[in-house]
Amino acid sequence: MTASMSSSMSSSESLCLWLALDRLTAADPEHYAIWVLKSPYPGGHVHHDRIWNHTLSQAWQTWQSMFSLRGLPQVPHVPSAYVPQLMLDDSGDTPSASQTNSYSSRLMQHLGLNLWQWLFDGPVQSSLDHSCGIAQGQSTVMRLRLEIRDPELISVPWEIMQAQPGRPAVALNQQILFSRTTSDVDPLADWGLDNGLKILLVVGHDDSSATEDRAASTLSLEREAELLKNILESRTDSKPGRRVVRQVDVLLQPSPAELVKHLERSRYNVFFYAGHGIPAPDGGLLFLQPNATLNGTELAQVLTRCRVKLAVFNTCWGAQPERSGQQAIPRSSLAEVLLHHGVPAVLAMRDSIADEEALSFIQEFSQALAARKPVDEAVAIARQHLLTLYKFNQPAWTLPVLYMHPDFDGELLTPMPTDITRLPGDSGLGGRTAAHTISIRELSKNGKVWPIYRGLMRVGRLPDNDLVISEPWVSSKHAEIFYRRAAPEETAEPTYFLRDFSRYGTYYLSSKGWQQIHRQEVPLTSGTQLRFGSSDGCLLEFIIEPITPT
Repeated sequence: MTASMSSSMSSSESLCLWLALDRLTAADPEHYAIWVLKSPYPGGHVHHDRIWNHTLSQAWQTWQSMFSLRGLPQVPHVPSAYVPQLMLDDSGDTPSASQTNSYSSRLMQHLGLNLWQWLFDGPVQSSLDHSCGIAQGQSTVMRLRLEIRDPELISVPWEIMQAQPGRPAVALNQQILFSRTTSDVDPLADWGLDNGLKILLVVGHDDSSATEDRAASTLSLEREAELLKNILESRTDSKPGRRVVRQVDVLLQPSPAELVKHLERSRYNVFFYAGHGIPAPDGGLLFLQPNATLNGTELAQVLTRCRVKLAVFNTCWGAQPERSGQQAIPRSSLAEVLLHHGVPAVLAMRDSIADEEALSFIQEFSQALAARKPVDEAVAIARQHLLTLYKFNQPAWTLPVLYMHPDFDGELLTPMPTDITRLPGDSGLGGRTAAHTISIRELSKNGKVWPIYRGLMRVGRLPDNDLVISEPWVSSKHAEIFYRRAAPEETAEPTYFLRDFSRYGTYYLSSKGWQQIHRQEVPLTSGTQLRFGSSDGCLLEFIIEPITPT
């Protein structure tokens, strides 16, 4: 059991509610279908039909009239000639600045509430409620993934969905981690976890500097690159043992060949682009130089080949599809193209974002990643920061859009050891305490023994676990065995627990026979027999042995 088996970075090992949304082409244009493709409990896989009604269309158009920095795109089922009326009340008076601020806040909330009520209706709401209940019972977060199959609805800010007034928007919630996804992808390869962040920062052509002289433009880009590098490398953590190495390499207006060569030469886990970009049918165009572009499809090929796990774009409209006439082109946004080609996570902007807002977001986001937060949680933290700085009634916090591959759990870095109370007198050597030796023993002719060091053992299929089990039903991060102080007496037998994180659960032998736990914990006593992932798995035994004085 010492060899590791290849595994995928699988979200199946975390609680996940996955919704898919598409237009019913055989019915009227305003008819949509909502499917629950994945749910934490068997009865949660439901289907529900919805009509995109006039109230929702009006809320969406009105929201765009105030918050969109571009021309209004074609909105489903609303005539292009329709222009919403921005009414604070029935008086018809011109609103004051304070009224406008109040109105914009109500407008932001109004669309968020309407989107939630439309999407989470009937059995879909019930599936969500049950899923959240399971997550709460297991004291864990739940991932909410939304697959938007109708390209006309890509532009809708689903991130602002809000269950009730006073409740946080879904993309601000750290208990329900929100992202967009797609089912039309190949399985994700296992690229393992890294010990640090290695970022390739590419600063491309800045369209705003087109009228400047060349020397001034170059100086401006150099300053921008230095600022971004400092932000990505800055740290606020005070505990040296928790610090993560952050290496940032900078490319200033590279040619496409230079970019590819650099990616192939060094192994980066994060790609960061800042510069001019425009929508296009094949994933948009990134202007590396004024006359040198790279489209999304070309970039996707090299990113997946070089095993980049996260791509971040500080460029306008990277999360927006290209349009042909009045129709949105399916799978044409930069974020979607990269995801479909196998990049595990892509973060792009839904609309133009101000430099100050972008820098604030990037700083918080990189700090959260360096704190070993999953990508979707790091986005939620940084989004909360934007809302605090630029307020709820401003669009800044709504602009970042995160796409994640359905097999990706958001983890970039190896986790920190769980904060477990140290055993009394634990030397940290050989799984020994002052009075006991703690270990896992294989119940076979080999009888191999794995000591438990410092009150903690991680069990799973990946090689960074303390006990590596290469059986196919064992998850990459399957379970942990840990010490929890239960009695103050130094002579008391240590109290250990097994906590399961897996897809298929863990089996233990009790007085009632073999029992299964799944995403729960159970106390262990000396002699408890265990099987991980399957009742046919390798038979192991948890052992606490007193040390005999010599």
